Amino acid sequence: IRAYERNFIKHCKTYKNKHISSRFRFFVRVRHSSLCFDIVNSLNTFVVCLQMANAITDDKLCYQIEAEKHLDKYCPRIEFAILEVNEQKQLFNN
Repeated sequence: IRAYERNFIKHCKTYKNKHISSRFRFFVRVRHSSLCFDIVNSLNTFVVCLQMANAITDDKLCYQIEAEKHLDKYCPRIEFAILEVNEQKQLFNN
């Protein structure tokens, strides 16, 4: 897992050091080399990696996760996107 974490930080170019500190939605596709992997454990490890890469400041700010699990024997990977939520939007126009 430590090798995965180091590799993740190295390749996390889009979100590295973004320091997202507002609520966010999280979209992820986990492509494992085998169906025996657990998607929940993958997500837990992944969120820790996001914090280590300083992409997010606190996993408690995540309020929605859309996750998919796929099989890819030849190119296992995680594809993801983070969408920050602007809570300052005006709900009603007066």
